[in-house]
Amino acid sequence: MNILPTRLPGVLLIEPRVFGDDRGFFFESFNARAFAQATGVTAEFVQDNHSHSARGVLRGLHYQIEQPQGKLVRAVTGEVFDAVVDLRRSSPTFGRWEGFILSAENKRMLWVPPGFGHGYFVLSERTDFLYKTTDYYAPQHERCVLWSDPAVGVRWPLAPGQQPVLSAKDQVGLALADAPLYP
Repeated sequence: MNILPTRLPGVLLIEPRVFGDDRGFFFESFNARAFAQATGVTAEFVQDNHSHSARGVLRGLHYQIEQPQGKLVRAVTGEVFDAVVDLRRSSPTFGRWEGFILSAENKRMLWVPPGFGHGYFVLSERTDFLYKTTDYYAPQHERCVLWSDPAVGVRWPLAPGQQPVLSAKDQVGLALADAPLYP
């Protein structure tokens, strides 16, 4: 696998080694030993999640303030713009974000360590998005930074005048200045 650096320390963009021919393709989407050797991350994954969404859906920016989750994410159908924001007050990159295109075509994966908010915007007609997590979902600890908070400034690839399709909880996400954050 090829590990591409990002501007956020600890966040890793991963290109798996894909074997293809006229029948299709094959790749290991996860191998604990190879993942640890290539990334230095020895996370234990305890839960897999699968989300199916339509074009224009925006999910995030989510995190768990307690039981923080590391996430290994990828799009298995369709295409998303994936955004990550550093929510660790002690980090030199606190409040900064970076975005990535993850798609079934490019097969890229993203490692989002604990301490980061995560969200994505669906660019294709439909998408299936998978993520492995290092801790269990704990709704009582789930938090959301407002997707459009100007203090974070994520440049979502919205068409002029387009409003994303949001869940009720994502509509009322908190500004970074008001959100509970990591030390």
